[in-house]
Amino acid sequence: MLIIAIQVDPFEMLFLVVTLITLLIRAEEPACRLHGDPDLPLLSKDGDIIIGGIFSFHSTPLYANLTFQDMPESITCKDANIKEFLFAQTMIFATEEINNRTDLLPGLSLGYKIYDDCRYMPLAIRAAMALMNKPEEGTTSNITCNKKSSVHAMIGTSDSSTTRGVASSTGPLNIPLVSYYATCACLSNKKEFPTFFRTIPSDYYQSRALAQLVKHFGWTWIGAIRTDSDYGNTGMATFLQTVQQEGVCVEYSEAIVRASPRQKVLRLVDIIKRSSSKVIVAFASFVDLEFLVQELLVQKVFGLQWIGSEGWISNEYLAIPENFKVLGGAIGCVINNDIIPGLDDFFQGLNPSGNQVLNEFLRTTTGCTSSAVGNATYGNSCSSSENTRKINIQYTDVPELRITSNVYKAMYAFAHSLHKMYACQDSQGIFPNQTCDNKNRMDPWQLLHYMKKVNFTTKYGEKVYFDENGDPVARYDLINWQLSKESTIKFVTVGLYDASLPDGQQFLMNNVSIVWAGDQKRVPKAVCSESCSAGTRKAIQKGRPACCFDCIPCAEGEINSIECIKCPLEHTTNHQRDTCILKDIEFLSFGEIMGVLLVVFSLLGACITIAIALVFFLHRDTPIVKANNSELSFLLLFSLTLCFLCSLTFIGQPTDWSCMLRHTAFGIAFVLCISCVLGKTIVVLMAFRATLPGSNMMKWFGPTQQRLSVFSLTFIQMLICTLWLILSPPFPNKNIVHYKDKIIMECDLGSTAVFYGVLGYIGFLSSMCFVLSFLARKLPDNFNEAKYITFSMLIFCAVWITFIPAYISSPGKYTVAVEIFAILASSFGLLFSIFIPKCYIILLKPERNTKKFLMGKI
Repeated sequence: MLIIAIQVDPFEMLFLVVTLITLLIRAEEPACRLHGDPDLPLLSKDGDIIIGGIFSFHSTPLYANLTFQDMPESITCKDANIKEFLFAQTMIFATEEINNRTDLLPGLSLGYKIYDDCRYMPLAIRAAMALMNKPEEGTTSNITCNKKSSVHAMIGTSDSSTTRGVASSTGPLNIPLVSYYATCACLSNKKEFPTFFRTIPSDYYQSRALAQLVKHFGWTWIGAIRTDSDYGNTGMATFLQTVQQEGVCVEYSEAIVRASPRQKVLRLVDIIKRSSSKVIVAFASFVDLEFLVQELLVQKVFGLQWIGSEGWISNEYLAIPENFKVLGGAIGCVINNDIIPGLDDFFQGLNPSGNQVLNEFLRTTTGCTSSAVGNATYGNSCSSSENTRKINIQYTDVPELRITSNVYKAMYAFAHSLHKMYACQDSQGIFPNQTCDNKNRMDPWQLLHYMKKVNFTTKYGEKVYFDENGDPVARYDLINWQLSKESTIKFVTVGLYDASLPDGQQFLMNNVSIVWAGDQKRVPKAVCSESCSAGTRKAIQKGRPACCFDCIPCAEGEINSIECIKCPLEHTTNHQRDTCILKDIEFLSFGEIMGVLLVVFSLLGACITIAIALVFFLHRDTPIVKANNSELSFLLLFSLTLCFLCSLTFIGQPTDWSCMLRHTAFGIAFVLCISCVLGKTIVVLMAFRATLPGSNMMKWFGPTQQRLSVFSLTFIQMLICTLWLILSPPFPNKNIVHYKDKIIMECDLGSTAVFYGVLGYIGFLSSMCFVLSFLARKLPDNFNEAKYITFSMLIFCAVWITFIPAYISSPGKYTVAVEIFAILASSFGLLFSIFIPKCYIILLKPERNTKKFLMGKI
C-alpha cells in the first residue's frame, strides 16, 4: 500500500484521507470526463523522463450525488477553461523545445502526462496519485503501488487550496511539485510542503505590493473583500497586517464565495453602500467576485475605487463594458508580461484534427461540430483552420496568458535541474563528500536536491531561481482599467513592484496617466476624518478605529500631530501651532536703548571720576586736598572708577568669563570703595580725638595703618569671591521658565548664599561707615567731611536696600538693568556727596582753600 502523510489541519486531513481511500478502492470505476477513465491522462507523450501535469481544463464540477463516498465518481465537469488548455499547451511547447535542444539534456528526452482536475480537490489528488503510481503491465486502471513513481516531477495546480492537497500527497514521496498559479503564502511553509516550488510569486509579496499602493496614494480608510479560501484569507491577512502597520484603518473586511446564497451577497452590498470608505481592496478570484459585481451593477453602486489582486484584476470575463461602471479605474497587480518566442506560432499551429481535447474547446467556444458531422448540413467543422484562428485571436492575447511564462519556466527549471544532475562529475556533486548520485537510477528525491539550487536565465532574459521557501523573485506590473475609444476595456501598465530591490525602491510609478473611479481627475480621497488643521490635535472617536477622530485645539507650546506634542524646551510654536520654532533669546544688549543709556552713564561716571582725580592731582598741595587724606582720596577715586566700569560687564550676552567677572569685580570694587570711605571716616574721628590734651591716637592710625585696614577689609572680600569661583562659580544660563515664548540669557549665581554673603559684607561695611560718620557729623570744622560721608552712606544704603526687592521681582533683562542701576546710583552718590563739594571750593572758591578757613578761624 502507498502510505501518504498529510500535514494539514485536522478537518482537511480527515477529508483527504477519506478521499484517498475512496479513490484507491474505486479507482477502476470511470468518472464522466473526456476520456471516461479518470486514471488515464488527457494528453501524454513517452520519454526517458516523464513530467506530470495537472491543469483545470474545466472550472465547474456538477454533483450528481451529495454523499461524500460517491462524490468523486459522480462528477460531471462543465465550463471548459480555454486558458488552462493553453497553459497545458505551453507545457507541451516547452517539452518539445527542450527535446530539440542539443545543449540541454543531450541524449535524453522529456515526456509528459497531463490530467484535468476540474478545479476540484478530490480529482486533483486522484490525478496526483495516478501520476505517482506506476500501473502494473497489462493493466490500465487498477492502481498498484510500486516503490518508484511513474513521473519524476509534477506541474500544477492553478488553485491554492487544491495545490495544498496535492503538495501534501507528493511531499512524503519527495516528488517535486511546481505550481504556475498557486499564490497562497501558506505554501511557503517548508515544514508542511517540503517538495513544493512555484514560478509565480507568493501572495505575501502581492499583499505587500497592494499595501504600498494604498500607502502611496494616501488612503487611510478602506474596505476589504476576500475570497473565502486559502488564497483570499491568507493574502488578505498579510495585507491587513501590513497596512495597519502603516496607519491605515479598515472599515470592514468581508469574505465572499461563489456558492454563497444571494442573501449574503445582498448583505455585503448593503455594507458597501452604507460605508464611508470609497476605496475597496479585493483579494479575490474572478469567479467569486463576479456575482458581487453583478449585484452592484443592479443596485447602481458606482464610483468606488477598486484595488485588485492578480486573481481578478486582469480577467477578461470581468473586463466587459457593463462592468466598467462598477470597476472602472481599478488598479491592481499582475504577473510580468513576458513574451515567449515561438509560443504564439505554436498556438496558431494547433491542429484540431484528431485532438479530442481541442475539439471540445472549439465546440464550446466557436459552436463548431466534430469532423464526423462537419458536412454540408452543418457546414462548420471543428477541424476548420478558421475556427482555430478564432480561438487563437480570442484567447492568446489576454493578460491572464502572462501565466504561460510560469508554466514555461517550470518546465525549464526541471530541465536545468536534470541537466545538472546528469552532467554531475565527482568532487562537484551536491551530496556528501561532493559525490554524484547514481545517474542510471534517477529518483525524484535526487531531482529535488538539484531543484533547490537551480539558477538559469530564460532566452527572453529573465533570471530564474528559488529562495529557501521555494518561491521566485516577486515582480508585478501595476495595471489600470481604462476605457478605449472602441468602448473596450484595456489594461494599462502604470507602475511596477520588484521585491528584489532595496526597501523604499521596490514600488515605482511611471508617468502614464491613471484613470480613477467615477472619471475623477485626481486621486480620490479615502479618509475617515479630514486631517486636523494647524494648532489642533486628533482625539480618537470612542468605539471607532484610530483613523476616525475629532480635532481639538492644542495647548500653548504644543504642535498638532496624532497627539499634541510639546515643543523642545528651547522652542515654541508658530502662530498656526503647526511647527516648533526657536524661542527669541533675550538679554541686555549693547544695541538696545536701555543698554546704550546704561553704557553712557557708566562711561560718564568713569570720566567724571577721572576728571576729579585729575583736579585733585593738580591741586594736591592745597589744604583741602591734604586735609582729607589725599592718599585715601585717590584710592577712593580709583575704586569708584572700577565701580562705574564693572557695570559694563553686566551688558551683553552672558558668557562663562563675563558671569564670573561681573559679580566678583562688583563685589571687590565696592568693598575697596567702602573701605576707603570707612578709612576716611576713622581718620576724621581720630583727628579730632588727637587734638585733645595728652592724646596720641593718630600714631595708632597713621598712613600705614590706614593702608593696612583698607587692604585687610578688601582681602576678606577677595577671599570670599575666590572661594565662590572655586566651589560654585556663576555661569551663563538659559531661563526658559519665566517666559513661554522667549529664553532669558542670564548669569546663574551658582551659589546664591555666597552672592548674598558678598552683598552682606558690603552692607556690613556700609553700615559701620554710616554709623561712624553719623557720630562725627557735628565735630567742629568749616569743612567737616563726616557730614558728606554720612549723606553718601545714606544714599548708598537706601539704594541697596531698595535694590533687593527690585532685583528679585524684575523679570528677564530688567533684573540686570536693576543691578546696573544700583551700582551706578550708589557710585554717583558717593562721588557727588564726597568730592563735588571739594571740587567746588578748589575750582570756584579758591579763597576758601586755606588752612585758616578749614580750621574755622576765619
